[in-house]
Amino acid sequence: MKLPKLIVILGPTASGKTETAIQLAKKFNGEIVSADSRQIYKEMNIGTAKPTKKELKGIRYHLIDIVGPKKDFNVALYKNLAVKKIKEIQKKGKVPLLVGGTGLYIKAVVDNLDFPKIIPDKKLRNKLEKKTAKELFKIYERLDPEGSKFIDKNNKRRLIRAIEVCKLTSEPFWQQRKKQKPIFDILEIGIKMNESELKKRIDRRTEKMFQSGLEEEIRKLHKKYGWLSSLQTIGYQEFKEYLEGKITKKEVEKLIKLRTFQFVKRQITWFKKDKKIHWIKSEKQAKKLIKSFLY
Repeated sequence: MKLPKLIVILGPTASGKTETAIQLAKKFNGEIVSADSRQIYKEMNIGTAKPTKKELKGIRYHLIDIVGPKKDFNVALYKNLAVKKIKEIQKKGKVPLLVGGTGLYIKAVVDNLDFPKIIPDKKLRNKLEKKTAKELFKIYERLDPEGSKFIDKNNKRRLIRAIEVCKLTSEPFWQQRKKQKPIFDILEIGIKMNESELKKRIDRRTEKMFQSGLEEEIRKLHKKYGWLSSLQTIGYQEFKEYLEGKITKKEVEKLIKLRTFQFVKRQITWFKKDKKIHWIKSEKQAKKLIKSFLY
């Protein structure tokens, strides 16, 4: 039996995935399903580089703004929502494009991963919340050395969940994701870019965020929620010391650029493991691959 087709557009932060995907969706009658673990949150717009209505050019873009910053969210919930949305798009006779840079979210759909059903441990979470991202990473590194190579070291929420699963199951989080039978026929396309070009794009992207009112967005979120774990991620957490008067705004900007680049290097390491990815340097190459895949 033929499986329904799914196109995946992936790559590191600032590589131009969204712009490329929008053009491809226009060309191939598609709709986009986001695979970004930060764009799921409402009110977090500038710091997560959510595409604007103008940038989307009428293309439907799903799974952004789906939960409030206070809500717990994990990869298992994401996978269920993404698969449901992809099937809805396919039923309409349109082409679904799964687009993003969150490797585990993409892998969850592509490999049809089954995740351990672990009920959150409030007591453990409250204890872990008091620790810094650096302290959490050290704990996770001891519990799951393999998984620690790929997790976002600065994402407190993800580190807490990974530690929780390790502790409650007495097994490394990394080994607990079970691959099941594929549910889609998949074409994976990766945006390839050299490090120096990526660095320039990260710098421009960060500067644009500051010009667009990133500080104001963070002040509003902080006033409304305090330092939630959803805010303890690159582009937001760097402002904590600034708001406490410990560092300057220029230092915040430098930190965001540096940490984004470090994160990009980890994303590249993750994606390199997937030998099914077709790496492209132009939109023209992507169109050619998609044409032969679909028709």
